[in-house]
Amino acid sequence: MKLFRNKIFIKGLAYDLAGMATVAIPVIGPFLDLLWAPYAAKKMSEMYPGRKGKIASILVFLEEILPGTDIIPTFTLMYLYTYVWKKEPLKAQVIEVESY
Repeated sequence: MKLFRNKIFIKGLAYDLAGMATVAIPVIGPFLDLLWAPYAAKKMSEMYPGRKGKIASILVFLEEILPGTDIIPTFTLMYLYTYVWKKEPLKAQVIEVESY
């Protein structure tokens, strides 16, 4: 499971860097965001399935499409929310004991 988490983290960093790279391209950059925003939203929903993935994909789409917000690392923030900050409630464990 830890390896899976690390893969998601590396992919998220790569997607964040790709989204931020469009800021460095003077004239074409904003137009590349029009292509990048739907792709990033699709990748976000694939990386994080379920309701939180859908919400995150909407947020990443808006973040990429709005001017001046490309510097927000949405994929990295979603990884931190999912695997670091969000605490799962403790699950009850059943311990079976055999009697002799």
